[in-house]
Amino acid sequence: MSDGARYLGIDLGTSGVRVVLTDDRDRILTQLQAPLPQPDQHEGSVRQDPALWWRAVDDLLERLGTEADLARVAALAVDGTSGTILLCDAAGDPLAPARMYNDRSAVDAGRRIDAVAPDASMARGTGGALARLLGLLEETGAEQPRFALHQADWIAGRLTGRYGQSDFNNCLKLGFDAVAQTWPAWMAELDFDLSLLPQVEAAGQPLASLRPNLAQRYGLPAGCLVVRGTTDGNAAFLAAGSFEPGLAVTSLGSTLTVKLVSADPVFAPEFGVYSHRLLGHWLAGGASNTGGAAIAQHFSVEALEHLTPRLRPEVPTGLSYYPLPAPGERFPLADPEMQPLVSPRPEDDAVFLQGLLEGVAQIEQEAYALLASLGATPVTRVLTVGGGAANEAWTRIRERVMGVPVDTATQTEAAYGTARLARLGFEAKQAAPDFS
Repeated sequence: MSDGARYLGIDLGTSGVRVVLTDDRDRILTQLQAPLPQPDQHEGSVRQDPALWWRAVDDLLERLGTEADLARVAALAVDGTSGTILLCDAAGDPLAPARMYNDRSAVDAGRRIDAVAPDASMARGTGGALARLLGLLEETGAEQPRFALHQADWIAGRLTGRYGQSDFNNCLKLGFDAVAQTWPAWMAELDFDLSLLPQVEAAGQPLASLRPNLAQRYGLPAGCLVVRGTTDGNAAFLAAGSFEPGLAVTSLGSTLTVKLVSADPVFAPEFGVYSHRLLGHWLAGGASNTGGAAIAQHFSVEALEHLTPRLRPEVPTGLSYYPLPAPGERFPLADPEMQPLVSPRPEDDAVFLQGLLEGVAQIEQEAYALLASLGATPVTRVLTVGGGAANEAWTRIRERVMGVPVDTATQTEAAYGTARLARLGFEAKQAAPDFS
């Protein structure tokens, strides 16, 4: 089944769960969402009951089955927040609330990891899933865990009955070496049961068929394929555009984040640069402290709307600003003491605003240049997401500064990107058995 097939994407986000149904040309047919309560937070601990995720997914799929014809769904995939992790028993039942992606309570575990993990590992410190896993192991104590799973892994396990499975992307912050495609030897020095770690394959690779009772319940066909999922950030990238080396996505929100499809991986921990293995290529990226928050220190939303028509995108101001909301930069320069550079200030507010926007554009250009200097594929096209994408004058400034086409992404929903992953995974399975 491929011609006329349908595909499902399930996104487990911070504030809710979303499902998107698409056709074989990536056109959205139906989409639904359900809210999630805020996680419990206390002194750095951020926890949530996984049953809330499953209840939302189950309800949404039941609703979807009443609102759309799901009989032609060939495959589905699940994405989740990067680094959220839980411990389960042999039946897949959680032994404790999940530790969320922003839980930083496992301080001692983070120190233990830093003592043995290489500098380039995304598992270092309290920000990685590995510290949360070690914290969970201390918490559960005498309980008998069998699987350490990420948010997307566990939902996929509920759908298929297969636990202990994951993907390259979710496992990056747990310590998985995506270049060697193995769990690294240094993890043995942390003295925990390594058999808890999931078996890892590429995102989009076949996992298993949907459990028959669930297929019947939701109105999905028998044998509907569940493919290995990804993180919410990667899913959002897949939503934005085609996955080809040279394509980049810039997020212009409070800060500036860049991601670039590359033929080769790049890692530079001093700049916070790392790479995900995805669909036969690599997704390299980093984040600067510049962005909308730096602009907002000088102009209100109303002032921006008033001044934007007066901008002259094709005429450089000659100002060399480095806008920052506060001292300190991480990428493309790594300088925790770096001061914002926003002077001299011209008398004309429109010229000052354009200088700020040019400064952010120059930082964006330098970010992609740094990735290329580290060995990534040079950027050939940029798609934009975030609030800044709506400013056409800023887009033209960025296009002039970077020298490549810059457009606005038409889709940004992670659930849509995950539906695309389901299609790409299913079609790759039809054409070739492995695309890792």
